[in-house]
Amino acid sequence: QVQLVESGGGLVQAGGSLRLSCAASGLAFSIRRMGWYRQAPGKQRDLVADITSDGNTKYTDSVKGRFTISRDNAKKMVYLQMNSLKPEDTAVYYCHTDSPDTGWGPYWGQGTQVTVSS
Repeated sequence: QVQLVESGGGLVQAGGSLRLSCAASGLAFSIRRMGWYRQAPGKQRDLVADITSDGNTKYTDSVKGRFTISRDNAKKMVYLQMNSLKPEDTAVYYCHTDSPDTGWGPYWGQGTQVTVSS
């Protein structure tokens, strides 16, 4: 079965950096779009960034220029490098994959907490 396991969250001061990792198993990783979502307390879960099988990326406006999504198909890993972190980036970050065209997924990881102090 599909498993997504996030790691790398933590507490960081504003302006700092964190790198989130997501280890994927049970899927044909190299052909799947992978993404990072986040959910702050009392808010809906929103897309942060995603990356297609051929490496095309998309970011929500609030993280453009600060966050970078990448993938390693050989290791079945997807990463989110987060720089210049702001208190408003505080949220639980989730790894995600799906294929809406075929009805496959969605699949979610358990989430990793990112807390940015001011």
